[in-house]
Amino acid sequence: MQSRTKNPALVLPEAMTGIQHLIKAINQSGLPEGTRELVGLRASQINGCSACVYGHTKLARKSGESDDRLDNVAAWREAPFYTEAERAALALTEAATRLADRTGDGVPDEVWHAAAEHFDEQQLAGVILTIATTNFFNRINVTIQEPAGTTWG
Repeated sequence: MQSRTKNPALVLPEAMTGIQHLIKAINQSGLPEGTRELVGLRASQINGCSACVYGHTKLARKSGESDDRLDNVAAWREAPFYTEAERAALALTEAATRLADRTGDGVPDEVWHAAAEHFDEQQLAGVILTIATTNFFNRINVTIQEPAGTTWG
């Protein structure tokens, strides 16, 4: 499989500059690296982005995540491998990624309050921006049909 076109963020260099600044800010939010990768992995699974599923899994393993935790992200509610903070981040990820699946309250108050209970303001900003950035890249990669394993280091 080959991508339809070059990644638009590489075609427009100013876009990549903005993305790099956003990622740097997320990395400085105090959100644990493992949580960032679990959030990115779950959003990418929902969106069917093989390139990002591959990339987040690879980065998560590099940061020390276990196979048990990575293999069960799609079933995190039933799996015993996650902290309450991670569960809150994953619930927020699902709600914010599946906005169109809900009528009215896209992110329910109980999901928001659970996340706010486990993360300070900067970390919560990191969760939200990780979700948004992952969804951004998922939409690009699915549109251009970016194959898994071709772009993440």
